[in-house]
Amino acid sequence: MTDSSTLARPSELWKGLSTERRLQAAEAFWRDGNAGVEHAEAIATIAQRIKFRPKSVLALPVEKKARHLVQLAGVSELVAARLLVAFHLVGQRPMMAAFLDTLGIAHDAGLIADDSVEPPPAERLAEAAKALAAAFPAEDVSLYFSTLLWQDPETWAGLMDVPELRRPAQA
Repeated sequence: MTDSSTLARPSELWKGLSTERRLQAAEAFWRDGNAGVEHAEAIATIAQRIKFRPKSVLALPVEKKARHLVQLAGVSELVAARLLVAFHLVGQRPMMAAFLDTLGIAHDAGLIADDSVEPPPAERLAEAAKALAAAFPAEDVSLYFSTLLWQDPETWAGLMDVPELRRPAQA
C-alpha cells in the first residue's frame, strides 16, 4: 500500500497552487452540487473570518465566495480535497480522459465509469504517465496524480514511483 506520508496532503497541494488556479478551483467548488458538507465548513470559516453571519456568506455570489475562500490562510483537508476534485472535474477533463484512455479504463469524459477498477500494472502506469507528461503541463500532471493517490491510494499506488508525480520544483 502507498505510504501517504511521503505525498503532499490536499491542503499542501492547495496552498501550492497559483492564485489563478486556486480561484478556478474555488469557483468550481462553489458550483459543485455534491459538496454540501464541505460548503458548510467553508461558509462557517469564511463567516468567522469576515465577521458575517453564515446565512449572509451563503447569499454571496459564487465569485465573491471564491475570492474569500482563496484568501483564507488555510483550509481543512476535507475542503482542500474537494477543491482539488472540483478543479479537475471542471478544468482538467481532457487530461483525465487522455490518461484513462492510455490505460484502457472506461470513462465518461474523464470520470471512471466503473466503481471497481483494478489497479493498473506499474509498467502501464509509467507509460501512461510519460505520455501524459508529453501532452500536458508537468504541474497539471503532478497535481492530477497526487489527487488520484489521495482519492484511491490502493488503485493508484503505482503512481508513487513515476517521476511525473513530482513537480518540477520538487525534482
